[in-house]
Amino acid sequence: MAPTSSILALKLPVASPSFTPKLSFNGLKLMPSFSASKVVWSRRKQQPQGAVAAPSSSGRFVVAMSAVTLPVLDFEGQKAGEVELDLRTARPETAKSVVHRGVITEMQNRRRGTASTLTRAEVRGGGRKPYKQKGSGKARQGSIRTPLRPGGGVIFGPKPKDWSIKINKKEKRLAISTALQSAAVNTIVVEDLDEKFTTPKTKEFIATLKRWGIQPNQHTLLFATNVSEPLHLSSRNIGTFKLLTPRSLNLYDVLRADKIILTKSAVEYLDATYGASTEFEFVIGGEPEETAEQEAQID
Repeated sequence: MAPTSSILALKLPVASPSFTPKLSFNGLKLMPSFSASKVVWSRRKQQPQGAVAAPSSSGRFVVAMSAVTLPVLDFEGQKAGEVELDLRTARPETAKSVVHRGVITEMQNRRRGTASTLTRAEVRGGGRKPYKQKGSGKARQGSIRTPLRPGGGVIFGPKPKDWSIKINKKEKRLAISTALQSAAVNTIVVEDLDEKFTTPKTKEFIATLKRWGIQPNQHTLLFATNVSEPLHLSSRNIGTFKLLTPRSLNLYDVLRADKIILTKSAVEYLDATYGASTEFEFVIGGEPEETAEQEAQID
């Protein structure tokens, strides 16, 4: 499984001589190490875009997770604008476990569980004792279908089994959105490709990937809401390329991809399905401050 690339998802204050966190990579995001600090999570309304974290009155630093701006490329590979990707992500201390649980569930549910062998009672034949008990000089045998002989039954062999395990729907969606947001550093957005390919030509499709800065030997994922037949036929012969739709979007292919390509309509779909309607923040050190609403309720 190819590792996902990391992005610095936190904005730290510049003038903070008393707080110098150690950056470490936890497998999904490049995050500060809070081993010596207490992390408290709270939920609040979304801040304005580009807000910078600053120390509060008690000296604690509030660091908020922000959206990512992705470049939009046209069919010729020229920059045609920018788009914002703001998906809901898991908390830094649980993101790795959430994604891991999603991958394990997804891969295990793919198992058919149809492997089957025959025991000595199910193998045809072997109902007669092959030779008498004594006097032959050979080891005693009661059946030619014993597991000790070729053609005999199998001891503790596999039988058909249901390997599927359950995962909560919200947890599965959170794992996919966390992986997509973490891989934003290797993600580009292109214009819709509905009418760009009129005839199936693999050579032209590879040339298009190169114009977008993607080599054919890189594991590439293209996520589009509408896939035309020429586009499907042009890309299906590339072993390192994966074309996904909202119906087939899965966590394993997202983590395996070195490059991710999103169409503009796909970004709108992701924002509508996995977008973060509210923003999470965490407070480093101390206890969370009570808001004016909470103080009014207490009074």
